Amino acid sequence: MNVTTLSPRALLSLLANGTKAMDVVETALRLGLLDALDPEPPSGAEAGAQSGTRTDGVSLSELSARLGVVPGRLYKMLDCLESLGFVHREQSGDELDLVRYRAVPGLRQAAEAVAGPDSLERDRDRYPWRLLHGRLVDVLRGEMSIPAATFGWPPRDEGQLADFEQSMAAGLGPVIETFRAHAGWLWGERALRLLDVGGGDGTLAAHLLERSPALRVDVFNLPAAEALVSRTRKESGLGGRLGFVAGDFLDGPLPGGYDALSFVRVLHDWPVSTARALLRKAHAALVPDGRILICEEFRTPDRLAGQFFWSYFLMGVDTCVSRLYEIEHYVRLLEESGFRDVTVLPGPFELITATR
Repeated sequence: MNVTTLSPRALLSLLANGTKAMDVVETALRLGLLDALDPEPPSGAEAGAQSGTRTDGVSLSELSARLGVVPGRLYKMLDCLESLGFVHREQSGDELDLVRYRAVPGLRQAAEAVAGPDSLERDRDRYPWRLLHGRLVDVLRGEMSIPAATFGWPPRDEGQLADFEQSMAAGLGPVIETFRAHAGWLWGERALRLLDVGGGDGTLAAHLLERSPALRVDVFNLPAAEALVSRTRKESGLGGRLGFVAGDFLDGPLPGGYDALSFVRVLHDWPVSTARALLRKAHAALVPDGRILICEEFRTPDRLAGQFFWSYFLMGVDTCVSRLYEIEHYVRLLEESGFRDVTVLPGPFELITATR
């Protein structure tokens, strides 16, 4: 069963019980139920089975004994998880002992990412979205907004910038995984210089440098971000390999002479005209045959769901036009800006590369 196949009435019923649903997921994570349903990948003759998934399932009696819970009550909790599309149930008879369960692939990791103590959703909850709650009609009519002093875009002061960059760093996991998967193809052992445009507090740069000893990365960001990058440099022990260049990419050219230049979750926050101008600046800044890298939350059903918080929150912030685009949108902009050999590399977040 997949939640997206539910009728509108059934899906809305689940949404209305969203707080209870998260209580179930958080409890399943804390109790160890998700570990029991989604154990380590098999080995040996079973290695061909789907990674991280018990294809034969686990019986209700096994689960209740392992967790020390009442079988009948666990059955109802598993019904909750099944209704959410998170577990599959197989029943070969009427008795509870004959019921077996298996988790959808990746459930344990997803629950940790969303409901764990360091989850991105907990980080986002710091933002003043509650100002909008119950007042969306006023928001949509332009009669109510998020106060600029509370959330400014672009950030209005060092405090807002630090909060924003902290939130962006918290969501870098899928990006880092994609870059790591393609590090050999992107730079290998070559001594290359990368400019990470709008590179936050240097968290992504630090992860790239740890895996590629010959690489050097400069973060290009507003002057107020220098202290944040300096802190990352000190904590990571990367020394001069992690640099910082102060500037505003909306005002003037980008620093030149780099072998590669990246935009990571940057372009979608600006109007298309601004994104196009930035790509042209990148083309001018790169060395001949230099490479541009674009990693965004490209528009797919999954990414749109993951973007739900920002879609909600930014209804009250007119200065930020954050918008998810399909991959083809960026391919077209790159070609219009003079880039060639456009390639889309797979990963949790796809990575688009092109050559000057």
